[in-house]
Amino acid sequence: MADRYENQVENELGKSMTSLRAKKVNKNKELKQAAAKKIKTLKLINKKKRNDLRQRTLRYEEEYESERKKIIELKREARKNNCFYREAEKKVVFVIRLKGVNKLPPKVRSVFRLLRLLQVHNGVFVKVNKATKEMLKIVEPYVTYGYPTLSTVRKLLYKRGYVRVGKVRRYARKKIQDNADISKHLGKYNVHGIEDMVYQLYTCGPVFKKVNNFLWAFKLKPPRKGIQSKETCIQRTKTRRLGKQRSSH
Repeated sequence: MADRYENQVENELGKSMTSLRAKKVNKNKELKQAAAKKIKTLKLINKKKRNDLRQRTLRYEEEYESERKKIIELKREARKNNCFYREAEKKVVFVIRLKGVNKLPPKVRSVFRLLRLLQVHNGVFVKVNKATKEMLKIVEPYVTYGYPTLSTVRKLLYKRGYVRVGKVRRYARKKIQDNADISKHLGKYNVHGIEDMVYQLYTCGPVFKKVNNFLWAFKLKPPRKGIQSKETCIQRTKTRRLGKQRSSH
């Protein structure tokens, strides 16, 4: 009697274990199919994003080229009429800090904090308006700045570009390695790649502020052999190395 009961329990236990094993296999199969479907969907989405970014990049290049040709034509026309053509003022400047923290006036320190220039040889893009012009006047003896070219903006982002990721006041510095982080944080503004960021920074686009705030301040190296003719008192700006720089064409 006892043996029969034990055999019955073992059979029931075996059946229950078999059913549990079958359920687990089916569940794992469903999860695997769902994961494969998700990966396939993500691949299609990323492919579409890459194609859209490629098309936008081509449009950006056409816009840059048409603007360059337009300026050349206007200069030629002005030269024919014995006139001088003055280009429109640039909307963005690139500012580099040259002075440390020692013996800085409080107002200069506060302006450096507002511009996110917290260390020597830090660089940031700044939108040109009345407020920023006044701020640059305050810190002009301690910085160098000028209008960045398209090539300069590209090189900065591709070679020295880092972004801010994480929570507010606990940001982490992360190098730009692919477009995933850019699309994750700036995708709602239709910025999905580095070329989109280059366009917004160079042309001072509608989401310039969002893109600029997403970037970490550029950490640049000092020039070889130091800054030429740098005086002990940095307020004496005898060379063009300090203060505003002329844009090179």
